[in-house]
Amino acid sequence: MFQKKESPALPEILRTTGKIETVLGPGISIKGFLSGKGGVRIEGVFEGKIDIEGPLVVGEQGKVISEEIKAPSVVAGGTVQANVIADKVQVTRTGRLYGDVTTSNLSTEEGGFLKGTIRMPEEGAVQPTPPPPAKEEK
Repeated sequence: MFQKKESPALPEILRTTGKIETVLGPGISIKGFLSGKGGVRIEGVFEGKIDIEGPLVVGEQGKVISEEIKAPSVVAGGTVQANVIADKVQVTRTGRLYGDVTTSNLSTEEGGFLKGTIRMPEEGAVQPTPPPPAKEEK
């Protein structure tokens, strides 16, 4: 009789990246630094840096304003104004992402919006090496 319906804003990407443990509900606004090991779903407004070890989901009514977001996966179902660094990034049909994205896996649904540059490092790409030390004068 009462069946739990899965939210359309919880896409397939979450099934492979981890579970949501914390929710910032609608009507709630927070400013600050968000860090931790669990996944986070934002339905309200968050302003500040995000560096988490679990998935980040910005729901349809959610809004994130940040210089940088670091997470294993980011789902933009609402508005995200930030540079994003994640293994997987998805912009849903209701999502709006304004910022540069660095990821190895990017997907966008029809109707989703992304304004910024996209950098997709090659798998197994070697990181830039630091310059050699300066030679001593004799």
